[in-house]
Order: sequence, then C-alpha cells, then structure tokens
Amino acid sequence: MELKPIAERFILHWGEMGSRWGVNRTVAQIHALLYLAGCPMDAEEIALTLGVARSNVSTSLKELQSWRLVRVVHVMGERRDHFETSTDVWELFKLIVEGRRQREIDPTISMLRESLANPDLDREEAGTAQRIRETLEFIEVLTTWSDEMLRMPPDRLMKAMGVGAKISRAVRRKT
Repeated sequence: MELKPIAERFILHWGEMGSRWGVNRTVAQIHALLYLAGCPMDAEEIALTLGVARSNVSTSLKELQSWRLVRVVHVMGERRDHFETSTDVWELFKLIVEGRRQREIDPTISMLRESLANPDLDREEAGTAQRIRETLEFIEVLTTWSDEMLRMPPDRLMKAMGVGAKISRAVRRKT
C-alpha cells in the first residue's frame, strides 16, 4: 500500500504522539495505519507500507492486541493472519481509557488503599495519611465519573460534554 501525503503525515504524527503518551512509536503508527486503511492488512503489508522490520511489526501487533485495539481477522483465500482496528473513534477512546485504567489507575488505587490500611502509617510524617487519603478520594471520584461517562452512548456523551463546557464557561464568567 502506498501512502498519500496526508495519510503519511497523520501516521507520523500519531507515532510522535504515541511516544509522548508512553507508547512505542511503531505501535502507534501501526494503529494509525490500520485506522486509516479501514480494512484488514497482513503483517508483511504493514511492514512494507511503514518501512519497518517485520519483527517490529509482530511485536507491535501483539501489544496492540493486548490493548484490544487490534484484532486478528481471516480473509477468504488468504493463509496469513490479517489485522484490523475499529474505525469508530468512540470505541477506540473507550478501549484506551479502559486499558490505561487497568494498567495505571487500578494499581494506584490498590496501593493507596493498602497504604491507608498499613498499621505503620501512623509512623509517617505528619500529613502523609491525609494526603494519601485525599489522593485516593480524588482518584475514586474521577474514576466513578469516568465510568459513568463511558457508559453513555456517544451521542449523549457529546451532549454531556457540550453542557459541561457551557457550565465551565458560565462559572468562569462569574468568578
């Protein structure tokens, strides 16, 4: 597959953004390629299109599969596995949020709860327990809100975000 200039720019930019988000550049570029292609591609075609090593593509596809952002599909008459991603931006957003929560937020909540339950907490510096408790409360409120937002259908979520923006502007004007 030969990339047109705008698609190439999008894929390169997505790779740059991926590395800023803590994701390997090639992983992000492969996801961007599959997103723009909108159809299944095999690993060899991905490697040739992006000009990266086949082994790098295999490793990257495994990581994308672990995030549930890419799935294996079979194409009639083809022996090779093909890979595709959703073209629904809301579905992708939800998968990314869920994945980050499982990998980053949930372990942090567990650590904070364990810290608060630790009998040695009273030996810590003054204020430590309070700040840990406040951090836990904040993260729990944020994740509860996030869960509620992600349960909404996309059209309702867009309306809720629009209302939230209007409320934010109104509150800013009054302060």
